[in-house]
Amino acid sequence: MSLFATRGLTVRFGGLTAVDHVDAGVEEGETLGLIGPNGSGKTTFFNAVTGLVPATGEVVFRGAPLPGLEPHQICRRGIARTFQASRLCLGLSVFDNVLIGMHTHVRCGLLEALFRRARMLSEVRQALKQAAHLLSLFNADLVDRGFDPVGALPQIDRRRVEICRALAAQPRLLLLDEPSAGMSPEETVELMKDLQIVREEMPGLSIIIIEHDMFVIEGVSRRVVAFNYGRKIAEGTFAEVARNEEVREAYLGRGSGTEGSARA
Repeated sequence: MSLFATRGLTVRFGGLTAVDHVDAGVEEGETLGLIGPNGSGKTTFFNAVTGLVPATGEVVFRGAPLPGLEPHQICRRGIARTFQASRLCLGLSVFDNVLIGMHTHVRCGLLEALFRRARMLSEVRQALKQAAHLLSLFNADLVDRGFDPVGALPQIDRRRVEICRALAAQPRLLLLDEPSAGMSPEETVELMKDLQIVREEMPGLSIIIIEHDMFVIEGVSRRVVAFNYGRKIAEGTFAEVARNEEVREAYLGRGSGTEGSARA
């Protein structure tokens, strides 16, 4: 049984079908690449899985159905995500942003804050230790800058913090929506190395990554799924999908040549 699977997942906005009866899945510990032209339904697929838009069809995670759950309930089940447009709180510190991701696992509440402060402080210290560990997987300097506002960081470090915030939720499945967006080629290479470190540190973590940079997809994904007009048009290894004629047409148009198009 797959860790995660969709069957006939469909999202409609009025007369527009944004995701069209998609069957997809990911195994435990696998990294799946999700590619396709702009507007092909990739982010809407993520939004449907995480409860941000209504959908029909089946979404099964760890053997249990997800449709009908609120986003925070899905996160508590073990699915966390990042967004193409950053959702970081730029005025808050690096540590604060990562700690926000731990909200589903916080045990202390108002009672502890008022009357059991030792217990609350112990949980805060443990949370800070976990946040520092996650940040150190990406860039040790981020730990030193943990109390700086995240808005003062360069783009690549903001992306790192955003991924750390998602990982702080202790997910079994991590959804990354174009993590290299806005980065230079050199920063993209760095981020790919970061993701490899995360894979080594958390071998049981499954990842689905949306990317337009085929260098990233080829480097981190064992299997690739291609979308176009909301439909799944190809699935297989990176090399197999890159050779698929329908994928080439989706990226390059009809009548395109084959030479050099594997990296389109």
